[in-house]
Amino acid sequence: MKKIEAIVRSEVAKNVANELHRNNIDGVTLIQSLGKGSGERPWIGGEHGHRIEFNAVDVIITIVDDTKVSSTIALISKIAHTGERGDGVIFVSNIEDAYSITTNKKI
Repeated sequence: MKKIEAIVRSEVAKNVANELHRNNIDGVTLIQSLGKGSGERPWIGGEHGHRIEFNAVDVIITIVDDTKVSSTIALISKIAHTGERGDGVIFVSNIEDAYSITTNKKI
């Protein structure tokens, strides 16, 4: 099993999560967050304003079988891609074990 974490623009996160569900990738967690990466941060407040320090981003987390990693990454990339700096990043990590809190049994 692999854990896929995608940090994407907030405005595309729900579309990504819905598309994952439509493609039988269930068990998606969506976390609203703030981040600072290569994306442009807007200037607010006119001439004497300031640049927003962090952008609104969302973190999408899902666990998939090894056989679904490539297709899941491709799907997230397709939906989240705008072509602008700051589209996001996808991390993939190994899951050694998982346990149900309800039953305390290994999943």
